[in-house]
Amino acid sequence: MTMVTEQSNSTPAPVRYKRPRKRRINWGLVATYVAVILVTLTMLAPFIWMLSASLKLDRDVFAFPIEWIPDAPRWQNYVEIWTKIPLGLFVYNTAKLTIIVTVLQLLTSSFAAYAFAKLRFPYRNVLFLAYIATIAMPWQVYMVPQFILMRELGLSNTHMALICLQAFTAFGVFLMRQFYMSIPDELCEAARIDGMSEYGIWWRIMLPLSMPALSTLTIFTFVNTWNDFLGPLIYLTKTELKTIQVGIRLFINQYSAEYGLIMAASVVALIPVLIVFLALQRFFVEGIASTGLKG
Repeated sequence: MTMVTEQSNSTPAPVRYKRPRKRRINWGLVATYVAVILVTLTMLAPFIWMLSASLKLDRDVFAFPIEWIPDAPRWQNYVEIWTKIPLGLFVYNTAKLTIIVTVLQLLTSSFAAYAFAKLRFPYRNVLFLAYIATIAMPWQVYMVPQFILMRELGLSNTHMALICLQAFTAFGVFLMRQFYMSIPDELCEAARIDGMSEYGIWWRIMLPLSMPALSTLTIFTFVNTWNDFLGPLIYLTKTELKTIQVGIRLFINQYSAEYGLIMAASVVALIPVLIVFLALQRFFVEGIASTGLKG
């Protein structure tokens, strides 16, 4: 028995290749990127100039045109700033005040925010609005009464005066309260049914869930306290108590100013702030965005 196989004589149809379409340039997106780059360079220019000036002699700091990269960098400036003034002591004083104030603000702000967000008591909203309204009042308005109060308490010319005045902040309470409002009340109710106290709810439930907001408040508090100039200038007159922002003024005398050393000390003062921001920046945007979800 023979098997007959039929072979098809039909040929496959030719494959047509389509020319790839040219991608249109989104000029709006290009313009946005160019604008962002220009704004970024504009914001970074003063810091780049400061870094460049810290490696120059005083006579070359304000030379024009600007020499962004010095031909002969003067690294000696970073050595002299530690010997001409007690810069190490100033850094220690600033770090001590900043760490203490930051920790106290985190504790007081988060604790008060929990009360305003999750507890029910008479005139809660009125008290909250009255407290938050103090943000609109400039510090210069009550600067003199605060100084008189600290002087009458015997805290003038001490670090304790700055710590007491900066340990509480209405902005921190507002930031934490808005974040707590986004946490479901059912979590607190379930914890109360299980017998947990309000302190336990705050410590074991609210704080672990509020790391983005705490990180955001840490950045704001650290930067503001570290860069504070008027507070230490008003309350601290002894050299051994001064902070780095006030201590840098010692490079300015009656007849001249050592601008190269001032810029070098400013670079040193900027490093801790930069480290804290880079360490917590991944929580920063999340904390800002999540504080307005509910309220």
